[in-house]
Amino acid sequence: MILVLLLITIVSLVLIPFFGVIAKELSVAKTRIDREEALQIAESGADYYQWHLALFPTDYQDGTGKVGPYVHAFTDLTTQQIIGYYSLTITPPPTGSTVVTIQSTGWTTDNPSVTRTVTAKYGVPSLAIYSFLSNAPIWIGSDENVSGQMQSNNGVRFDGTTNAPVMSAESTYTCSATQGSPCPTTENGVWGGASKSVQAFWQYPVPAVDFSSLTANLATLQSTAQAETGGTYFLSPSNADGYSLVFNSNGTVSIYKVTSLQTEPTGWDVNDVAVNTSTDYKNRTLLFTENIPSNGIFYIEDKVWVEGVVNGRAMVVAANLPYNSSTAPTIYIPNNITYATTNGADSLGLLAQQNVIVTYAAPQTLTIDAAMIAQNGSVEFLYYQSDAAVKNTINVLGSIMTYGQWTWTWVDNNNNDVSGYATTNDTYDSNLMYSPPPSFPLSTSGYQQLSWYSN
Repeated sequence: MILVLLLITIVSLVLIPFFGVIAKELSVAKTRIDREEALQIAESGADYYQWHLALFPTDYQDGTGKVGPYVHAFTDLTTQQIIGYYSLTITPPPTGSTVVTIQSTGWTTDNPSVTRTVTAKYGVPSLAIYSFLSNAPIWIGSDENVSGQMQSNNGVRFDGTTNAPVMSAESTYTCSATQGSPCPTTENGVWGGASKSVQAFWQYPVPAVDFSSLTANLATLQSTAQAETGGTYFLSPSNADGYSLVFNSNGTVSIYKVTSLQTEPTGWDVNDVAVNTSTDYKNRTLLFTENIPSNGIFYIEDKVWVEGVVNGRAMVVAANLPYNSSTAPTIYIPNNITYATTNGADSLGLLAQQNVIVTYAAPQTLTIDAAMIAQNGSVEFLYYQSDAAVKNTINVLGSIMTYGQWTWTWVDNNNNDVSGYATTNDTYDSNLMYSPPPSFPLSTSGYQQLSWYSN
């Protein structure tokens, strides 16, 4: 009996720690299972709210109209049993952004003390995803550098440099004489004298962009500007020569009525139509100086000159409803437009119902920080038969969207500059993708996942 008891004692001393280790391992394994299930439940919460945003893009309260968090049961579809829960905290986009933050915390009913949290960001890209977007042919000259992707629904002659895709919706097209020698002829959708390394960015054909999607809801913009209190941000026809908006570095805007224009030579637009009206103001009268409105929108039913230092977020619209090609207003750029900061805090949209034109008397070196849209016309510098019309450099930080042909530079048959800017530097402002100017047109792609991480 003594030997048996001794043997039992020895075995017990060995087995008890062994079973303790097994029990501990089983507990750790169960915790790991609970953590993994909690993670899967939390991820399903983030997926659910992405689906919810697809149906209700501006609902950040889970359809309740109340402040969260919002708790949902997680049901096993096989057994129809509730096996866990997830709690959602939704952070709406900050002012000037389309990015929504979804935080989802999940747990199981078996072990609610074990939780996992998933944090995901979703955003709707604006149509300023493009550095250039055109419904007409594009010609990038040998002295031009493009930063950011560009696309034409027509053909592209590309002789310059770039760091992003250059796309055309055409397999081949017949280039016109306006794209220089050897045109007119049949060329690939994208062609030109660019280096082999640049040609690696060429893509054609690609799906066309529906240019009508660039059309912001002008009626909504109009009513929004009219409803803004504390300032005059809706300007009816001036009964003069238009208006001048000067952005000031302190976050205000000075608004003038233009009472007379400069004397200028005749210019020709990209459609070879003579323009006998001056592009530059001469005399103007100050109407008022006010802060940029809280909604950022200036709606002007007349042509308007825009310049200055933008400290804030603004959208300048020049439109006259309903659209009439003979009365649709143009936005003119007579001087530099710069941001107080270029980190995305400041932004400017210029939406012209007709054209966006850099004026005849603009500086020899010009800087434009803005996202520009010529809804039914062109973004351009006119062609002048004057030596004074040949300028040095234009620097653009932003995006250009133009229904008609775009150009800053005119050349002769020998590729000599004869009007406009000899050197053009166009840099894409990546902040515009998810932090566009107020009420700027958005992509129809809906919310896209930007980031995902868990604890």
